[in-house]
Amino acid sequence: MTQGNSAADSRQGPRLQPFQPPQGDLAILAGSGNPVFAQKIANGLGVRLTPCQAQIFSEGNVFVRILENVRGRDTFIVQGVHQPVNDNFVELLFWIDALKRASAQQITAVIPYFSYAKGDKKDEPRVSIRARVCADAIEAAGADRVLTMDLHSPQIQGFFSVPVDHLYARAVICEHIKSLGIDNLVICSPDAGFAKSAAAFANLLGVPVVIGNKTRPDHSEQAEILEVIGQVAGRNVLMVDDFTITGGSLCSMAEVLKQRGAEDIYAAVSHGVLSKGAADRIQNSVIRKMFMTDTIEAPIEPLCEKMDIISVAPLFAQAIRSIHDRTSVSMLFPDDKQT
Repeated sequence: MTQGNSAADSRQGPRLQPFQPPQGDLAILAGSGNPVFAQKIANGLGVRLTPCQAQIFSEGNVFVRILENVRGRDTFIVQGVHQPVNDNFVELLFWIDALKRASAQQITAVIPYFSYAKGDKKDEPRVSIRARVCADAIEAAGADRVLTMDLHSPQIQGFFSVPVDHLYARAVICEHIKSLGIDNLVICSPDAGFAKSAAAFANLLGVPVVIGNKTRPDHSEQAEILEVIGQVAGRNVLMVDDFTITGGSLCSMAEVLKQRGAEDIYAAVSHGVLSKGAADRIQNSVIRKMFMTDTIEAPIEPLCEKMDIISVAPLFAQAIRSIHDRTSVSMLFPDDKQT
C-alpha cells in the first residue's frame, strides 16, 4: 500500500493555522491502519504526508518502507492497533524500527486506538498481561514516546518507560452534544469502572450522572445489566463508554433505562470497534443516536443510520503540534478535571 504525497484538496474538520517548525523538520507518516485519519492530521497541520509504503506478501509477511529522507526529523507514525489487530501491531513495530534505522531524531507512535489495552491485568490464573507485553515491544522497537486516546485504563501509561501523551475524546464529544441542544440530560456510565470518566462528561456538560451495574460471566463480550443507580425517569440519557465491540452492553443498558422511564436515549463511545452484527444491533435498539470518533476508520461492516462520526483528528493535530513545539499537551484540556 503506497500513501499519497500531497494533502487532499477537500479538507475534513477544522483546519489549524499552518506553522513553521521552530527546530528540525516535522514528518507525518500514515500506516495502513489509519491512512485517512493521518491525512486529516496532516491537513490540520498544513503539511503533507511523508511518502511511505506498506505491503503484506502472500505468505503474510509485512514489509514497510519510507520513501524519503527522515534523518534528523521529528517523526510521527500514525498506526492504530485495531482489526486486524495483530497485523496492525506488527506493522507499527516495523515502522518504528524503520524510522530508527533511518536516523529519525524522535519517533512518536501515534496510536488512535490501542486494542490490547483491554489486557491490562492478571485477573485470572495463567494469563498474559497483554498491554504490558505490547508496551515493552513498542519501546524495544525504538519509540521515543507514544500518543494515544482513551486507553481502557489510564494506568496503562505506567506500563511504558517512555513518555505517553494520553488524549481524551470527551471534550470533542461534549461540544457536539452541546450543539444538539438536548434538554433535561443525564449521563449514564455502563458500570462502576467508567464512573469517574462519566463524571468528567457530566462536569463538562453540567448535568447529573447515573451508574449502571453489570456483570460479565465469561469472555463472550456480552454483559448482563443488573441495575441502574440513580434517577432517569423523564430524563434524556447519554450513555458513555470508551469503546463498544458488539454493542450488546449499550443496547441492554438502553432497555433497562427505558424500563426505568427514560425518554430519548443516546450513546457515545470513543472507539467504535463494532464486530460483525453490531451495527444491526444498534439500529434495531431503542437507542436514538450513537456517536463515535474516527479513530477506527475501517469497521468490519457498514455503519447504520443511527451512527454519527465525530472527528478527533484536529485534536491529534494540536497534540502533535504541541509535542513538536515542546509545549504542554495538557493545555488542550483546560476545562477537563480528569487530565
